[in-house]
Amino acid sequence: MGPSMPTSTSRRRAAPHRGIDAHYGDSEPAETGQPRDHTGADDTAEAGDEFDTRPSKTQLKTRSHELQALGVAVAALSQDRLSRIDLPESLRDAIDTYRKIRSHEGRRRQMQYVGKLMRSADEAMLREAVAAATLGSARDTFLLHETERWRAALVDDDAAMTTWLDEHPDCDTQQLRSLVRAARREATALPVENRQPKSFRELFQFIKPHLAKLPQE
Repeated sequence: MGPSMPTSTSRRRAAPHRGIDAHYGDSEPAETGQPRDHTGADDTAEAGDEFDTRPSKTQLKTRSHELQALGVAVAALSQDRLSRIDLPESLRDAIDTYRKIRSHEGRRRQMQYVGKLMRSADEAMLREAVAAATLGSARDTFLLHETERWRAALVDDDAAMTTWLDEHPDCDTQQLRSLVRAARREATALPVENRQPKSFRELFQFIKPHLAKLPQE
């Protein structure tokens, strides 16, 4: 008889291959040195970014607050200035209602409504009107302070009279001197905190128009 054949259980198992492992059945192709193609995924992301142009919730909230703040400024304008602004009737009525409300919560809710209506108004025109009113108020305040300063100077110092006449040669010198003398007489008879007699008011009204004619810097 020839030599017996080894059984299957006695066969030596082959040593594992120690080279590069091959992952059979993987969906990814083997690396061949070529870059992988991610074009499809990138295109999808770019397309999403391109078409998603809606403002975020934060942007919408900020915009709403901006319009409400502008609405408050418009509502604070004088009736004369407000009547000269071209507003949608619904917005004008809403502002008029806001002005009549006295409770804090009621005004807050009404201004939210005004802010919504502001979206259909000419925002640039409204901001210009508010800016013009603010500038006008600043000029009025400056004119008031300058008039008070000149009145005090004319009453307290003769040199101020010379300076005033040099700067305002067209004023009625006789009337000015008469008003200053009357103000000085009344000033000596009253304490400082009560110096608002008739002559002081008349001197103020005399000075103010002359200062108002000066160009504003």
